[in-house]
Amino acid sequence: MVTKKRLTLSQVKKVRESSESFGESLKSERKCREMSRKEFSSILEISIQSLADLEHGRSLPSPTRAKKIAEFLGEPEIYWIQLALQDQLEKQEIPFKVTLA
Repeated sequence: MVTKKRLTLSQVKKVRESSESFGESLKSERKCREMSRKEFSSILEISIQSLADLEHGRSLPSPTRAKKIAEFLGEPEIYWIQLALQDQLEKQEIPFKVTLA
């Protein structure tokens, strides 16, 4: 049996802090969980291609989809929705910073 090395809490925080976009954060989350795209897309109930498109920024999630992804991950919805909205502003070259309360 092969044992996978787990990331420490400080390593996870470092990965999270360096991620700025929804896609980068989603990819970091998948890697922290040591999951393949196939496994992770199954959890999120999306296709492998949809996951790849999100991770690479080829598609941007709606706030509703970001909320659903957060629910599947068991993470704060506000974090994922904020990232999704920020990515949409940046894509349209609107120079504002999104902060949700």
